Amino acid sequence: MKVAFIGLGVMGYPMAGHLKNAGLDVCVYNRTEAKASQWCVEHGGNSAPTPREAAENCDIVFTCVGNDDDVRQVIFGDDAAFAGMKPGAILVDHTTASASLARELDAAAREQGFSFLDAPVSGGQAGAENAALTVMIGGDQSTYDAANPAMDAYSKFTKLLGPAGSGQLAKMVNQVCIAGVVQGLAEGLNFAKNAGLDGEALIETISKGAAGSWQMENRYATMLADEYEFGFAVDWMRKDLGIAIEEARNNGSELPVAQLVDSFYEDIQKMGGGRWDTSSLLARLVRK
Repeated sequence: MKVAFIGLGVMGYPMAGHLKNAGLDVCVYNRTEAKASQWCVEHGGNSAPTPREAAENCDIVFTCVGNDDDVRQVIFGDDAAFAGMKPGAILVDHTTASASLARELDAAAREQGFSFLDAPVSGGQAGAENAALTVMIGGDQSTYDAANPAMDAYSKFTKLLGPAGSGQLAKMVNQVCIAGVVQGLAEGLNFAKNAGLDGEALIETISKGAAGSWQMENRYATMLADEYEFGFAVDWMRKDLGIAIEEARNNGSELPVAQLVDSFYEDIQKMGGGRWDTSSLLARLVRK
């Protein structure tokens, strides 16, 4: 199978590597050419100067870029992916983007004889590096069945959740849930510190019960150490929450906690912490 991977950021770089390690013929594209060259040296694959050339003769084209506009730039246009894809090829977009963009891409792909999956991921940089991502997918069953063996190279779980846009909607739910959990953990650890409790002993105890979570298990130690360089950046979380809040306005949902936590992340950006990881909600409480 020949595939292209467009976008070699903190997620895409290792994801493309897992595809190559799985034995696929991989061609990569990245806006910063040096990053693509570095990937080729490390993994032995090929790079292309444009998304169009990367996508030529590929069975599947994967994209993992920043936002809706970035996706459009690498998909639409004379030097973009759709201009190079062959009939019957599949576009899999791993970018966390809007559901409306997913539906737009699905319609455009069908018009040109391609198939499409919106497939945002969860698991962060560590999940990408360890081939342990969860992939939330929207699209047709037949397209999912065709692309899933390749996605298995970097995922621990994939699920088709409905038609185009369903993957992005699921990722919105994922981020909404995470926001509330991280804020709760931050408040709890700050309370414990002010009450004079031993943080390590506390987490050892409460993590065994209903308060336990992935965030608690994986972030409590760095939070207690006031270190925030270990995960998904605040800038990106605000982007994701903004997408979810906008979608909630469209479908009549209320997201009071997510909106509040988003405002807290805005405070962290003002503190200079836009690149800190999302657990830095504790920093907002202790560094005031």
